[in-house]
Amino acid sequence: MDLGVHLPSLIPSSQSVYVLLFYFVYLAVAGEILPGKVIRGVLLSDGSQLRYRCNGLLALTLLVAILGICAKLGIVSPLVVADRGLELLSATFVFCVLVTLALYITGRSSSNKSSSLKPHVSGNLVHDWWFGIQLNPQFMSIDLKFFFVRAGMMGWLLINLSILAKSVQDGSLSQSMILYQIFCALYILDYFVHEEYMTSTWDIIAERLGFMLVFGDLLWIPFTFSIQGWWLLYNKVELTVPAIVASCLVFVIGYIVFRGANKQKHIFKKNPKTPIWGKPPVVVGGKLLASGYWGIARHCNYLGDLMLALSFSLPCGISSPVPYFYPTYLLILLIWRERRDEVRCAEKYKEIWAEYLRLVPWRILPYVY
Repeated sequence: MDLGVHLPSLIPSSQSVYVLLFYFVYLAVAGEILPGKVIRGVLLSDGSQLRYRCNGLLALTLLVAILGICAKLGIVSPLVVADRGLELLSATFVFCVLVTLALYITGRSSSNKSSSLKPHVSGNLVHDWWFGIQLNPQFMSIDLKFFFVRAGMMGWLLINLSILAKSVQDGSLSQSMILYQIFCALYILDYFVHEEYMTSTWDIIAERLGFMLVFGDLLWIPFTFSIQGWWLLYNKVELTVPAIVASCLVFVIGYIVFRGANKQKHIFKKNPKTPIWGKPPVVVGGKLLASGYWGIARHCNYLGDLMLALSFSLPCGISSPVPYFYPTYLLILLIWRERRDEVRCAEKYKEIWAEYLRLVPWRILPYVY
């Protein structure tokens, strides 16, 4: 890579700022006015429950339609993201820093006693800025944590679509690019079809909103998860039929495990008596699910997620480690997160957790880890 050529592109341009501004304003307005199923969040320690309007699929569909019409009329180029990727990345990074500084300042000055907004201050500036101070800070009635993860997932698809448009324009469209685009599109669309499941994930119910989550949602998800697309844009890969079949199998199996495990957990939290795989659920201490996927491994959903991440990279072949950055990073992240989760669960559930470990000894991959 010629740094002399690419470094100037890291300076945010006015156009990249306008693109981000339009994107965030659209999501804020669409999230508030478009119809969607209203979901109650988990019960917080003070007895309150947040409400989430799950209209992400409609908002995404409408946005893609608007951008498609604008591209057809020549109002906006479909290559605006592919041509200004580094500018948008740096502009997003600056936005993340500014937002998290604002969250830190408002959190420190808050006297709110509710579970969502009660400040948790350790006294360590870096720790509080990184991990956040408040659980569910809001801006103009918008739950920022839910908003940012939605923005990141939609941004991932928009980057991919712009890369796809550029590959078509350049005449470099390949089977590998098509396969990668299909896998990612199905994954992202499925996320928004089941958007309500997000309301019961660890990030939403337990993690405070600091730089770690804001950076992860707005910059890491869209710009890192799309590395394979960027790589395929400049590297042609010819896949054999067995390679295509293997990639599809990894994606399908990963999806079944990932979606099945998350669905079981979400349904269990809503109604702990709902049968799983046709049988009454095994529940430890009345709190911990130990049947279905959750009886196979304590974090079986992570296994599905890792297989999906691998399927996004397999279309790139094995000639370079670059496209495998995402599944490698995700493996490290999920092991770190799984360790953190288990420490918290051991403190929270005590002897119940010990019984759960006895029933479900495997962490992610049965008989291996």
